[in-house]
Amino acid sequence: MSVSVLILAGQREGIADPLCEAAGVERKALIPIAGRPMIDYVLDALSAGEVKAPFAVSGFEATHDERLRQAPAGAGPANSAWLGAMHIGSYPLLITTCDHPLLTAGMIESFLGGAQQTGADFCVGLAEKTVIHTEYPTVKRTYLKFSDRSVSGCNLFYVANEKGLAAVEFWQKAQQHRKQPWKLARAFSLPLLFSYLTGRLTVENAFYHASKTLGIIAKPVFLPFAEAAIDVDKPSDKALVETIFAAGYPQTHMKPGKA
Repeated sequence: MSVSVLILAGQREGIADPLCEAAGVERKALIPIAGRPMIDYVLDALSAGEVKAPFAVSGFEATHDERLRQAPAGAGPANSAWLGAMHIGSYPLLITTCDHPLLTAGMIESFLGGAQQTGADFCVGLAEKTVIHTEYPTVKRTYLKFSDRSVSGCNLFYVANEKGLAAVEFWQKAQQHRKQPWKLARAFSLPLLFSYLTGRLTVENAFYHASKTLGIIAKPVFLPFAEAAIDVDKPSDKALVETIFAAGYPQTHMKPGKA
């Protein structure tokens, strides 16, 4: 199956990014990780996997690499995802981000395979806290705490068809609440919010309610790779990622649970 790709690489205009300032670059995608712009690692992972170039990029100049093609950018990642999907116009569509230098072909294949097996219109890649903390017990991530498990996003999204764009539309409305799970639950319904706040909401029920509200089938895809949930948003993330590379990643991290 042919899969289109959109890489989100934008950043807020007029707002200084500490990582960019420290690295002396203007765009986040160019922040050097072990001597290379971090978007290059994403491109290499995509090229080595099941998907084929060219890859659409939003919020960054496609002239950076011959494997890239320009896609429009919007006001924030969700709007850019929507505009990019409209521009590409073909499905299934894999959406990822430029700040994921630990991404590997194995992660991509695992995610795409899992997403296609669900038969869902829209899928989100997630990693469980137990998987992440087994490998990196001190790493700080944002977790969605459900009654059955705590999970963190992996910056991997699968839009199987045009119906799946309903999830991207909702993302545009709710993106300001991505760090506040209770507000996301409230955006769907008050009963869902109550279930979340009282610790009775399971991941399966959350996606069931989301599917019902959006009129689509939405499913999670759990990835057995700790590094799938580690992106570069702050200096401590960058330091951790460079430490991981210095240890020989990804050659020594190819088994489930060790990426």
